[in-house]
Amino acid sequence: MEPRFNLFDSPTAAKVAQRFYNAALPLERSTLPKTLRELVELRVSQLNGCGFCVDVHTKEAAAAGETALRLHLVATWRHSTVFTAAERAALALAEEGTRLGDRGVSDETWAAVREHYDDDQVGALVCLVSLINAATRMNVIVHNPGGSYEPGMFADLSD
Repeated sequence: MEPRFNLFDSPTAAKVAQRFYNAALPLERSTLPKTLRELVELRVSQLNGCGFCVDVHTKEAAAAGETALRLHLVATWRHSTVFTAAERAALALAEEGTRLGDRGVSDETWAAVREHYDDDQVGALVCLVSLINAATRMNVIVHNPGGSYEPGMFADLSD
């Protein structure tokens, strides 16, 4: 697959991408573990069919110490034994928050998230799911392919 368009070649889109990256920086400073954030972003990327984002979040998760087994099983987390109850709640929120048109986020999932995460972490999860959904959509629209990402590659985008 060839990319349709390089968003960084557009002055406006490049500015939005930089601001988008910077908008996500507070999530890096949250108390949500990096590996959990990457698993959530990986799952959303899988659901939205974004090869570029799957590439990014698989590699970032591995660089943060996530195991190959868990990375391979995140697509089937409901049928796997390697995820904690807290991780399962976050992954359910990621799925339901991505598939809003199906039924939205269920009360059961919301209760599980509230059971395992404090207010700041819940806010971080909601923002994380929302931002990665926007990122995957941008990359899928322009056919941005996966395979060339290197961990930390976007660090120069920060203000």
